[in-house]
Amino acid sequence: MANFSVSLTKIIKDFRLEQIYMPENSDDIMLESADVNRPGLNLTGYMEYFDNTRIQIFGLNEVEYLKTLPLEERRARVDILFAQKFPVAVVTRNLDVCDAILDAAKKYGVACVATSETTSSFLSGLISYLNVELAPRITRHGVLIEAYGEGILMLGESGVGKSETAIELVKRGHRLIADDAVEIRRVSNRTLVGSSPENIRHFLELRGVGIINARRLFGMGSVKITEKIDMIVKLELWDADKVYDRMGMENEYATILGIQVPCITIPIKPGRNLAIILEVAAMNNRQKKMGYNAAQELMANLGMPVEESNDIKNWDLF
Repeated sequence: MANFSVSLTKIIKDFRLEQIYMPENSDDIMLESADVNRPGLNLTGYMEYFDNTRIQIFGLNEVEYLKTLPLEERRARVDILFAQKFPVAVVTRNLDVCDAILDAAKKYGVACVATSETTSSFLSGLISYLNVELAPRITRHGVLIEAYGEGILMLGESGVGKSETAIELVKRGHRLIADDAVEIRRVSNRTLVGSSPENIRHFLELRGVGIINARRLFGMGSVKITEKIDMIVKLELWDADKVYDRMGMENEYATILGIQVPCITIPIKPGRNLAIILEVAAMNNRQKKMGYNAAQELMANLGMPVEESNDIKNWDLF
């Protein structure tokens, strides 16, 4: 899988960082590691396992520790660290950037920036940001909609009615994330987040009508930039020879980037209101996540044995 990167320029803009020293155009400084480091231990001289692809964060502990060292030793410790040529040093809390750090940054061509945020707050925000920006990702044909807080990825052949269903859901107060192309990112070991490529964001194609802009037609409340993917709905034309699940007892999943996502198939034929069906599917999926299964309760009420199937059907969609 390809490695992704984010430019220092984008990080500076999104976190409103102050540029202290920039050895080159910040557009050319690319970050590829979602991990960051506080180099307190490294400043004591321990450099084993040091990863020079990480952003280095200088907080109150690091800065005050350096002040306790004699001038020559301080410069020597900082010099050893910056000689690793990591991409950027960030000084938090609006702390004064000591001459040793600034001189070493210039000597080894390491970018140096500053922020007024506390170290813990900045670290937390930066790690979450990098996990999204550098997440493994794939792009697939489909529509991503948010209904009742559930992210629903609709899949199906072209012309099956995905965009029309999305429009109906938007009119009913739900939100569109992506139409036609959905960029899916694995932002953690349990979470997938979907978004739209920026150049087609908020646009939908309706056959017979053409291209529309959902944000312009229905307002800002009708769209969303990103949404987690909680379930997959495959729309397909009704096949009279196919047996469709009528109880919902079986567990079906699709594996996307190593994460299993619940799946259902909805057959389409004239007279079916797909928007209402998807609303109910979203609410039902939320109930299942909270531990309630209506099919199991019905079986119990009928005095029939309720056996949860351990067989998991994996769809080969990705």
